[in-house]
Amino acid sequence: MSGLPPYVRGTVVSVGTFDGVHLGHQAILSDVRRRARARNGHAVLLTFDPHPLSIVRPEVAPALLTLPDEKKDILAQLGLDYAAFISFTREFSRYSPEAFVEDLIVPRFRPAEIVIGYDHGFGRGRAGDVSVLERLGRVHGFEVSVVGGVEAGGSPASSTRVREAVSAGDMEGAAAGLGRPYSFRGTVIRGLGRGRTLGFPTANLTHPPPDKLLPAEGIYTVRATLGSGVADGLLHLGARPTFAGSPPAIELFLIDFERDIYGECVIVDVLHRLREVRTFASGDDLAAQMRRDLADGLEYFRRRRS
Repeated sequence: MSGLPPYVRGTVVSVGTFDGVHLGHQAILSDVRRRARARNGHAVLLTFDPHPLSIVRPEVAPALLTLPDEKKDILAQLGLDYAAFISFTREFSRYSPEAFVEDLIVPRFRPAEIVIGYDHGFGRGRAGDVSVLERLGRVHGFEVSVVGGVEAGGSPASSTRVREAVSAGDMEGAAAGLGRPYSFRGTVIRGLGRGRTLGFPTANLTHPPPDKLLPAEGIYTVRATLGSGVADGLLHLGARPTFAGSPPAIELFLIDFERDIYGECVIVDVLHRLREVRTFASGDDLAAQMRRDLADGLEYFRRRRS
């Protein structure tokens, strides 16, 4: 990694994993952008791939709220000038706070100012804190600014809280922390066609990579973004116990939608959990419940638009 082009100097830099790019992260990046504009400089984020815990403590590494491509798309909308994805390796994890700043940030990203969150730790064992950074700033000629926490639902916004909400199927809670609906991506593949026989033709989606966090199993209202636009729909996520031997699946039903979308990538915003996955005595019973789910979903979208 070579860093920034040589003509880019006097940057305002932030550093962190930024998984989810939640409201707290957005506040930091907004401050970075504001301070960079005031200096007539460039706004820069240094972030990591993979998640540092997957290297230093893989047994407790969390599932990701945002895969690298998802994070890049979100960051592209936040007005940064540069986002550098640093490969986090075992060797990199051994950098002391001083080496992290002196060997990486200062020579390659040339900061006039570094902006961090109030709880940020950096370097080996997260030993670096605000006081360490301020000391290094006096030596290397950069200023340090600290951004406080952002409240979301009565608690500071955090990746951990968003993960807890997603894992519980509390999509409203997740959206409150993120400032947007929680989403994942999948490619439409051919299934067994059971949905069509039940009167609900569904698009089967590929599962995201295993390190992507999916919501709790259930039936959800969703908004799907495809190449042709956006459509409301319902999502079945998880086991299919009514049909013995069927593996878990991600099945998307788009409301008032007819076009063939096999092979397309779909971005699914998961909005609201309607119910848990249940076992039904027959396909007819399942179809009757799906009609009730559709009625509940239509009412949800009606209220959402009012």
